[in-house]
Amino acid sequence: MIELADLDEIVALRRDIHAHPELAYDEHRTASLVAERLRAWGIETHTGIGRTGVVGVLKAGTGSRAILLRADMDALPIQEANEFAHRSRHDGKMHGCGHDGHTAMLLAAARHLKQAGGFNGTVYLAFQPAEENGGAGARAMIEDGLFERFPCEAVFGMHNWPGLPAGSFGVCSGPMMSAANAFKITVTGRGGHAAAPQDCDDPVPAVLAIGQALQTILTRSKRPLDAAVISITQLQAGNDVTNIIPGSAWLGGSVRAYNTGVVDLIERRMHELAEPIAAAHGCRADVYFERRYPALVNTPDETAFCLDVMRDVVGADQARVIEPAMASEDFAFMLQAKPGCYAFLGNGDGEHRMAGHGLGPCMLHNTSYDFNDSLIPVGASYWIRLAQQYLA
Repeated sequence: MIELADLDEIVALRRDIHAHPELAYDEHRTASLVAERLRAWGIETHTGIGRTGVVGVLKAGTGSRAILLRADMDALPIQEANEFAHRSRHDGKMHGCGHDGHTAMLLAAARHLKQAGGFNGTVYLAFQPAEENGGAGARAMIEDGLFERFPCEAVFGMHNWPGLPAGSFGVCSGPMMSAANAFKITVTGRGGHAAAPQDCDDPVPAVLAIGQALQTILTRSKRPLDAAVISITQLQAGNDVTNIIPGSAWLGGSVRAYNTGVVDLIERRMHELAEPIAAAHGCRADVYFERRYPALVNTPDETAFCLDVMRDVVGADQARVIEPAMASEDFAFMLQAKPGCYAFLGNGDGEHRMAGHGLGPCMLHNTSYDFNDSLIPVGASYWIRLAQQYLA
């Protein structure tokens, strides 16, 4: 573990960011704070990339090789339940995923690398907007010329992960996080009086039948070895009046899979099931399918390298190969463009939270979540050692 100078300052910075959360593409205060610190430490800084993204540039030696390290900055549109001093000052906004900690860890690493060097080449420090809720800030930065302006040979990302022991690392080669897709199936029929269903084309039983049929895609259309999830999370029909058959109804939800071919299959089968089922009820089905994030796929060489770095930082017993997660992450766009590796850093089980935390568990996207500040030296040390060893 590397001893960081002025660690208390970085912890205070993390808590300040936590107290002032900003949603996707609205990270103006956070981006300004990041840029101000980088410039104060003498680091070349570029702003406005992908709207509110920031990139710092660190050069040492005469080497021409370059890598990119990425942290996300945005918060979630949820109400924080915590009552400690650094709780959110903004109702309906909260750092419930730890992006405040990710930003702080990369800033701590940036300051140390600027002071200590120890690498030969260029390290790009990408502070990304809009990772949450399909904002696709990584794609926005790429489309804004990220890799043309800051050419690199590999990219690296990291996310805190509750449930893993605090300060430990987890990673796997190949697919590590799933693709995220959204769907909505709207059934249009002919409404009327509930006492005369024979005069209507009722969309409600059609929607219910479609919802049941969707699960057969997983059990009868997909290979059992191909992991996938179809979760119906929304269902809407009618209003507060009980004696009216509505003219339309809809259901929606999320599709997760590691393989693009499986996503293709699910989308096709949704059409093949929903449209004739609706027709059998005298209705029409319209299927909307949105591909938000691709699967996050770590490349083998970079994953093996990162595992070695993790073991150097925390020891072999605290750096492990883990199973993939069905969560999604838009760092996947960067890994589609460049080789690289995305890793999990254990956030523990919530015992680090100070008095005044909410009653819920310290899980991601939970109103009682808080980032574990004891991870800052661990995560920063990982970034520092990664840069120094990759660009040795």
